[in-house]
Amino acid sequence: MTLRLAATPSGLETAARILRDGGLVAFGTETVYGLGGDATQPAAVARIFEAKNRPRFNPLISHFATAEAAFEQVVATPLARRLAHAFWPGPLTLVLPRASTSTVSDLAADGLESLAVRVPKGESIQALLRAVGRPVAAPSANRSGRISPSDASHVLEELEGRIDAVLDSGPCQVGLESTVLDLTAEGSPILLRPGGIPAEALEEICGPLAYPESETETAPASPGRMLSHYAPALPVRLNALSVSPTEGLLAFGPTPLAGAGAGWNLSQAGNLEEAAARLFSGLRYLDKQGAVLGLTGIAVQPVPAHGLGLAIQDRLRRAAAPRPAL
Repeated sequence: MTLRLAATPSGLETAARILRDGGLVAFGTETVYGLGGDATQPAAVARIFEAKNRPRFNPLISHFATAEAAFEQVVATPLARRLAHAFWPGPLTLVLPRASTSTVSDLAADGLESLAVRVPKGESIQALLRAVGRPVAAPSANRSGRISPSDASHVLEELEGRIDAVLDSGPCQVGLESTVLDLTAEGSPILLRPGGIPAEALEEICGPLAYPESETETAPASPGRMLSHYAPALPVRLNALSVSPTEGLLAFGPTPLAGAGAGWNLSQAGNLEEAAARLFSGLRYLDKQGAVLGLTGIAVQPVPAHGLGLAIQDRLRRAAAPRPAL
């Protein structure tokens, strides 16, 4: 049985104790709910992979209460410190060289010489990380490749009985995973994953960003880089200009396409922040409607390619990608 803990002092104390003892606790951040385990304990990290049915070759983000704590685990560059000052706590993950004194387990880092670190925003997660006092590895709290959770109920739908507890802090504010920026290479920083911090905001500090040459299903250097990811059970069709009665519609803007068997509008006002916060809930809703109504797929109206729209498009492309053979 999975405990559902309120984000009260007693709930936070219980969650911190479970984590220190090697257990698994899902918790809300400003982005999505994460599935946390003590990153210094290989057995706890292995439990994260088991609970998610996650491929071992995908590294995990380690979470910290402060930038100072995060930078104890990596070799922080002046640029990393400027970015941390500007965006932490917040939805930005930095990939940096691992420090020789790092206590994060090789399993959490997938044996790489780099480490992904983040300082999340939110009163309850900040209090939890301070109480644990150790790096907490945390991918999204869902089965691997499935839709990320933006509410505690989403976590329980997927992981009930597979984890020890979920700390319920309510719906996530951003509802979209963190931006992942690789600072390990010479030259321009590499935007490995669009997310809650728009590229335009990063470029004000970094200058022009570089992008990966390709995406791959094997040995990704960053979390969230697998091609088939964030996927509902129904197949997803992107940039739809029409929709059939056998499809659910993920709409955007004031004029949703007519004729869908079911619908969810990311933002009737065309607001990208609202759309990001509602994305995963919308995919979950349409997936459930598909089972009830016998829908054959999900059609997605075009979303603008700027600001958070880039991150939304990234998640939708992965949701629509061919599923790897099991």
